[in-house]
Amino acid sequence: MPLIIGVTGSIATGKSTACQLMVDQGAVHCDADRLVHRMYDPGTNAFDRIVAIFGDEIVGEDGYIDRRKLGAKVFGKPEEMNKLTTAIGSIVDAIKAVIDEWNDTLGADDVAVLEAVNLVEAGYGRWCSQVWLFAADEEIVRQRLVARNQYTDDEIDQRMASQRSWEERAPAADLLTFNNDTQEQFESEVRADFSQVSHLWQSGELEPTRYIAWWQERD
Repeated sequence: MPLIIGVTGSIATGKSTACQLMVDQGAVHCDADRLVHRMYDPGTNAFDRIVAIFGDEIVGEDGYIDRRKLGAKVFGKPEEMNKLTTAIGSIVDAIKAVIDEWNDTLGADDVAVLEAVNLVEAGYGRWCSQVWLFAADEEIVRQRLVARNQYTDDEIDQRMASQRSWEERAPAADLLTFNNDTQEQFESEVRADFSQVSHLWQSGELEPTRYIAWWQERD
């Protein structure tokens, strides 16, 4: 079985950058968001259900659902988000299928990375060897979303309201990394953590993830 690192954190905290750094070191990567997006491509039943619920205006000129328009309808609105999740289908089953494939095809010297915004609360950490949580100060996140995504204040508020704080997720994480400083410092820290955890895994010294106990006690 491979070392499976679950990567999570709120928007604009460096998750994708961290994952790419690990891929550069040979890790296999699955982005849960992209996997879910493929579940409602044109021609799928989920596409039809989502359009029926949220209207034709969410479909872009290319025929695909415009995720920015869809996001405006669901972010920060739990009832609408629940409608979307139900319309998409079993996301948990899709994620578990990826994990099962990794366990069946990868060896003990391999590393796989599962990137998911809701990895902690959705239960995906049960299938990971480690859970890594990335965080950043709110003002820094806002600056990044304006510069990177050209989001308005309302769009930023919607997205941030739809996600749990790092304080809520921290008890389920094996590693908490703050991405508030330079890109170079962040990348150096991620590489060092990846090297250390990989070494511990291969030597049989890596402690079991604390996520399991958190998941069992969450209620």
